[in-house]
Order: sequence, then structure tokens, then C-alpha cells
Amino acid sequence: MQCPKCQHQNPPRAKFCVECASSIIRRCATCGTEAPPTAKFCLECAAPLAANDRESSPAESAVSAETVRTAAQQNEVVVEPQTASRQEHELREILDLVPHHIVVLGAAGRLLYANRAVLEHYGWTTQHIQASEFDVLVRDIAHPDDAESFLAACARGFAGSSEWEVEARSRRRDGVYRWFLVQGTPLRDDAGRISRWYLRATDIEDRKKAADKIRQDERELRTIVDFLPQILVVCDAENRVVYANHAALAFTGRTLEETIGRPNVWPEIVHPDDLPAVRAVLARLAKGIGSELESRLRRPDGQYRWILGRQAPLRDGEGRVIGWFAAATDIDDRKRAEQRLQDENLALREELDKASMFEEIVGTSPRLQGVLENVSRVAPTESTVLITGETGTGKELVARAIHKRSNRSSRAFVSVNCAAIPPALIASELFGHEKGAFTGALTRRVGRFELADGGTIFLDEIGDLPLDTQLALLRVLQEREFERLGSTRPIKVDVRIIAATNRDLKAAMASGAFRTDLFYRLSVFPIEIPPLRERRPDIPLLVAYFADRYASKAGKTIRHLDKRMLDLATSYPWPGNVRELQNVIERAVIVCETDTLVVDENWLSREAPAPSLGGALVAHEREMIEAALTETRGKVAGPSGAAAKLGLPASTLESRIRTLGIRKVQYKRP
Repeated sequence: MQCPKCQHQNPPRAKFCVECASSIIRRCATCGTEAPPTAKFCLECAAPLAANDRESSPAESAVSAETVRTAAQQNEVVVEPQTASRQEHELREILDLVPHHIVVLGAAGRLLYANRAVLEHYGWTTQHIQASEFDVLVRDIAHPDDAESFLAACARGFAGSSEWEVEARSRRRDGVYRWFLVQGTPLRDDAGRISRWYLRATDIEDRKKAADKIRQDERELRTIVDFLPQILVVCDAENRVVYANHAALAFTGRTLEETIGRPNVWPEIVHPDDLPAVRAVLARLAKGIGSELESRLRRPDGQYRWILGRQAPLRDGEGRVIGWFAAATDIDDRKRAEQRLQDENLALREELDKASMFEEIVGTSPRLQGVLENVSRVAPTESTVLITGETGTGKELVARAIHKRSNRSSRAFVSVNCAAIPPALIASELFGHEKGAFTGALTRRVGRFELADGGTIFLDEIGDLPLDTQLALLRVLQEREFERLGSTRPIKVDVRIIAATNRDLKAAMASGAFRTDLFYRLSVFPIEIPPLRERRPDIPLLVAYFADRYASKAGKTIRHLDKRMLDLATSYPWPGNVRELQNVIERAVIVCETDTLVVDENWLSREAPAPSLGGALVAHEREMIEAALTETRGKVAGPSGAAAKLGLPASTLESRIRTLGIRKVQYKRP
């Protein structure tokens, strides 16, 4: 078919000249019916055909319309047809370089043009698309699941007057389907009528796959997050929940739909007392500051449980806060245990306060209460008191308590450990001495009885006093006077005597090691202190008391006592009694690095305490000494003396002879 413009011979069914791109199809201006190039009248309506009744190509129409519009606005001459044809050819070359698929349709939806990207992708030719119907081409290349929906979207778009878009899959020339985003843009004439539709298709296959991969990863991540026992919540910048995992929804009893997008959901699930703290955290998160908070959340049954939540802000690529997320753990059981322990400690301290009314005597057991009742009875009197009990039971504390509640409390309390003073010096220690009374007595010394005048003297380990000192003490008890060593002048004293011992004085009396008359003078009001193993209910109180005492001295804070440690302390026999417990707790405080006191089990000896030999040992000792004296005829010192036979220093044997009340003279023979 010959082009009427450039006379180029084109294929029989061509609509546009392949040389100049001009339309070679004449169209009736009245009814729009196509007519042969040489026809003078329309075959449909018989209307005469004008010489310019040719359908413009897409580029030609666009260029011509723009040229006319520009000329009208600027009052210039329209460009010549040769110039327009050249510009149209350049425009086609540009469109063929564009990677997007570009298709031009007439106002009626007929295909007019497709760029090279379209033709190469589907294996078409220009003649093929111009000779085919749009719907037929779409059904041929579109995915079966997308064809009808795509055509319906195009129909709605063509029926409208604005831009539109739709996504669909189409088959490439090799049979592979790929996703495309198709966008329709209308072209209007000077009257505002739509004369063309431009379709631009963008390959979005890779983007679709990436989006599918992201969605798959998100599903997998949500599955993992939903599997976690911890509560996880994600919120936007307005504090609206955008995601909550299964644990969070199960905790609150709400569905995701009931939770998402609600900025005021917090008052419904947060305990009223914790709401101000939660709002303060939200304010910090808005500033990009993460935090940690313990708060109570409401369960579906209306009960509140403690949770520990950690919050952190979410930021975009430019560092702006776009939301936040929080991970929380249920700590209600831990909080209740802590509160229970705190209540127990508080009760223990209150009980300790009540039990500490007698200075440092701590305990509420019946055995100890009986002791304290006796202390209250005897304290106001002037009676002599004999305190007995195992070592470490706190005999001196009882003596001090008696003194504090006596009428002598404002005067001195003098303590003497009789076992710690050598027998040769005990008399000087108790009664004093004059200058020159014995070798080394360079000055006069006041004894403990004089220092305690008007007050109380506590004689600990009274069972270890030598017999001669026992006699002097008996005089003090009877006459209320004594003489210093090296002096003959009696000294009157007003002293209350409290004695204590861990020895069996009755056995000592039986063996002659302790004077019977002194015993009865001392034991006017006997008080026996029970060992710690017989007052186990007092052990937790004592542990708390010593822990607080030594923690204060060490500058530490002990808030909790390890339950296992308390059970261990309660079951342990404590052969060293309160003194051993005190030492163990002091050691535990020294090594403690936390606020919970723990005692190492290895510190406690599990060996059974050695039984007290009491009078049996004293009797056996007396028999050995008497036998040795009999054999040596009362001689103590020298190679053939009793000391040598017993393997003892002579001075030690002399001391034991005096202590046991053995008379050497009866073994001396002429």
C-alpha cells in the first residue's frame, strides 16, 4: 500500500508508513469508518472524504497537537510537516530506548503503538499488534488467573478520566510469566476530550519476589516470636500497638484486633498505681530513651501480675523515632517470694526487738524465757547469783543483765576470768597488793574488789580458783572485807558477787577441788543457761541479730537470709553454743558480696562434742597424784619426786595439789 505522503510502498495491511510514520489509512470524519487510500466517498455513510482524512500516528498526533498549541499560545507559525515528521522519528527512537513497556491505544481502546521493549518481550511486530484486538492480545499473554481481572481493571480505567494502575502477570516469549505494574495515563485534546491512552508497564517480578520473601521471613519471625514465653509488643510513635505476640495476647486475654491501633489501651491493662510510671516510660521512649520498669498488668481474670519490662526505641534510616518495642517477663512469683521474705524478715526483726529487751540476750524459746524471768526476779535484790552452763552460752550477758536491772546499775560492773589468771597471781588480781608484797610488786595495786565497790563483780570460771583464794573469797562473802597482799589492814567493800562456771562444782566438791561452804554461799540463786541446741527456735533470731550487727560494723547491707542457711543453722548442734554461732555469722558477713547472707556448710564441724568428763576426770587425777605422793613420801620436786614420776613440772603439780585440796603432810613418813 502506497503512502500518500512520501509515496513509499508499504505492506498490504499496514496502517502507518514504515518510512515516514504517517497514517496511510483514510478514515471518515463523519462515522470514523476506514476507507481505501484512493476512495473519495465513505463506503459506510457515503460522506465525501477530504484529502486530510488520515488517522494520525501516536507520535504525529502528539507532536502536531503540541505544535499547534504552542503556536496558538505564542502566535507563531506552525512548524512544517517535514520538521514534525523528523521530530516524530526521533521520538520513536527515544521510546524504543526506554526499558519500560509503552503501549498507545486510541480513545476507543484500539492498539495504535508499542515500543521496542514490548515487541521484543512478547515476540510481536508492529503489524501484529495493530491488526489485533486489545482483549485478544491480553488473553493470549496474561496469566489465566489474572486475565479477566486485568481486563476488568482496564475497562474501568478506560471508562474513567484519570490515571489508574493494576498489577498482573504476563507470559514472556519463552513462556515464563512475570509480574508487571501497568499504569494508564489519558491524553486529552484541546477540547479536553480523551484522545489517547498511554499504558506503561514496569517489570516488578524481582520486587514481588523480594516482597514475598520479606512476608515469608516475617511469618517465620512471627512464628518464632509467638513461640517465645516472653511478652513482646511493638508500638508506633503514637503509642498504638501494631503487634503483640501470642504470649502478650494470652497474658491480657485480648485478641490482636482488640489491641492494635488503640493508643488508650494502657489504662485498661496497667495497674492504676503503676500507670504514672508507665506514662513516664512512654515519654522517655518518645525522646529515644530506653528504660526498664517493673509494673503490674491485668490478667483476663482481673488479677494483676508483676512483670519486668525492657523498652527500646525504633528509629528510621535518619535516626528519627518511629516507635518502640518492649519485651517483658512475668516476675510475679519472684516478687511474691521477695515480699514474703521481706514480711518474714520484718516479723523476725519485730520479734528480735521484743526479744532484745535484755541487752544482747536474744531469743523467745521457753527455756530462755525461764532464764529471763529468773533474771527479772533476782536483779532488784542483793543476793549472790551462780550462773552455770556450757561454754559460749552467754553467762556474762546474763550477769550484765542482772547488773543493769539492779540498784547498782549506775556503778561499776567488773568482770574477772579466773581461769585466765595464773594461780600465783589470782589473789593479787582480786584483792590487790602493797608495794614490795612479792617480787615484782614495785607499786601498790588496787584489786578488782576495790574497783567494784558499790557495784557488781562477775567472777567467771569460778571453779578454777585455787583453794587458798577460795578461802579469801569466802571471807569477803561473809564479812564483806578483805586484806591486800602484804597488808594487815582490812578493807571493807560493798560488792554484789555474781559467779559463773561451766564445770560441775558438785563433782569438784566431791573431789575436794572446790569448797563446799563457798559453793553454798555462791549459789543463793542459781541460774542455769541452756545450751543453744536446746533452744533451736532462737537460732533464726540470733542469726538475724548477728548479721545486722556485723553488717553495720562492716558498712554492708544484709536484706535477706538464705533459707537453706537458716535450715542448716537450725539443725546444727552448735557445740560452741552462741559464741560459735556468732563467729560463724561474723565470718559470713565478711565474705558476703550480696544482700543475701549465706553460710558455707564446710565452716560447721560435724564432729560430735566430746563428753564432759566432769568428776570422773578430777577423781582420776586425784588418784594419780595421791599415788605418786605415797610412793615418794610426799616429796614433789627433785629427780625422785612425784612431779618427775608424773612427768610434770614441780610448780604445776604443786598448783594441782592445792587445787584438789590434797594435804602433802599426810604422805610424809619419818
